[in-house]
Amino acid sequence: MTWLEHHLNSEKFAGLADSAMKNGDIDKAVHLYKEAAKAEEQAVSFLDLSKKKTVGITIVSAAALYFKGKEFQKAEHIAYNWLASNKLSEFAASQLKTILQTIWDEKTFQSAGVEFTKETVLISVSGGEVVPGGAPLDLIHRKVDEVKNLFYRIIEMQLNRPFRRRGAPATEIQEQFRPWLFQAEPGSYQFAVRIQKPAQLSLFPDKKPPVEEITMKFFEVLEASAKESHDELIQIIPDNEYRDYFLRLARNLAPTGKSFGKLKIKSAIDKESRPITFMPETRKALNRTIRSTKKESDQDIELKELQLSGVLRALHLDKDWIEINIHEKSETIRIYQTGDVIDDIVGPMVNQKVLVDVLAAPDGKYIFQDIQSDE
Repeated sequence: MTWLEHHLNSEKFAGLADSAMKNGDIDKAVHLYKEAAKAEEQAVSFLDLSKKKTVGITIVSAAALYFKGKEFQKAEHIAYNWLASNKLSEFAASQLKTILQTIWDEKTFQSAGVEFTKETVLISVSGGEVVPGGAPLDLIHRKVDEVKNLFYRIIEMQLNRPFRRRGAPATEIQEQFRPWLFQAEPGSYQFAVRIQKPAQLSLFPDKKPPVEEITMKFFEVLEASAKESHDELIQIIPDNEYRDYFLRLARNLAPTGKSFGKLKIKSAIDKESRPITFMPETRKALNRTIRSTKKESDQDIELKELQLSGVLRALHLDKDWIEINIHEKSETIRIYQTGDVIDDIVGPMVNQKVLVDVLAAPDGKYIFQDIQSDE
């Protein structure tokens, strides 16, 4: 057999494993990942070592598949041997190091009795004020908070929970599905997120939590949200409230180009998947999509549209208002009719720069239309 034949066998087994995982058959998926890894490892012996790109892809794929098949020792063995060979490109070596770090984390968690979903999400920011290995704390804190909120919304949607407009997620969801933050391999500035598996499935008698699907749905939703057309998002998320929420949170993840210039989200294990990239152009496209979905009344059309820039200083959503401080004018402006504002979208913006779209009423009041971060 040739390298290509072994590689195609590996892809076939990996595809079957992915399908089994989506259907909730974890044991079958693990077995198929092992078979895929064996086929990929057999392909290695047919490699032309002068073709560094093909070598790197094959080696990284074999190590990742052994990891998915829970054969940690074999995955480590492949990574150690090839890292020591100096026959890999810098990119492939970096990916193997990420896999090794994930394996070490997995072993540590197993010894501590903590179990996570198989997928790890890597999030990186770059450009602007961000430097290799470092970034402003308030910026990273907001991004971590936004990602956490997004995960909780994905979980609630997967559990068929009604859309939550106010307050925190239900206690059992917070306790049983805990997003964890991990240090990632140094790059621009990176952090990793994984979801802890629930210890007590009995807390969810109405529906078994689709634990392994959470991160896959996370990628699926963000990839669809980042596209100019939101037709795919409509198919993935038929519910209007959830869909509008994901569009608005995706917009806040995207940079304006002031504090940073790019945010990337990718899988730490699936090396063939393309990263989801958010740039200033992405934010502009999301703004167009959000505006196109907004319904305006005849009264709204007659009022003057404005965009206010300032720092969000106060909010009282139950009383239907927010306040922003406009530094240039040294004044605080109260904006009314904030009924559509959602707690975990506006919460991370408190004491941060924001852009608020309003309608100016004849009596001098400002009527809320939209809010987004201005970082």
